[in-house]
Amino acid sequence: QVQLVESGGGLVQAGGSLRLSCAASGRTDSIHRMGWFRQAPGKEREFVAIIFWSDGSTTYADSVKGRFTMSRDNAKNTAALQMNNLKPEDTAVYYCAAAKYLGTYEYWGQGTQVTVSS
Repeated sequence: QVQLVESGGGLVQAGGSLRLSCAASGRTDSIHRMGWFRQAPGKEREFVAIIFWSDGSTTYADSVKGRFTMSRDNAKNTAALQMNNLKPEDTAVYYCAAAKYLGTYEYWGQGTQVTVSS
């Protein structure tokens, strides 16, 4: 089992920045990749970013490309999402998730609220 705890959400004005963190514990040696997802009110959960635990390679949703950066610290078992130039449409609950090799995202954090005011 892997436990995930997010932190760092909050309220920010448009154009501002926030940094989200995700701390993993438990069987962290089984993590193959971690992702950030978000869900806005009345909308389905959507993919934001992914990082592969072994080499740190990343992929981003088109909507955040160039503004968000995902990173990880293997020694501390943490992943972060640096969010710059935030827009009101980035308002959502952000979740981090972890997956084993060839597995689906079966481990999820509790979510952290990000609100961007215009």
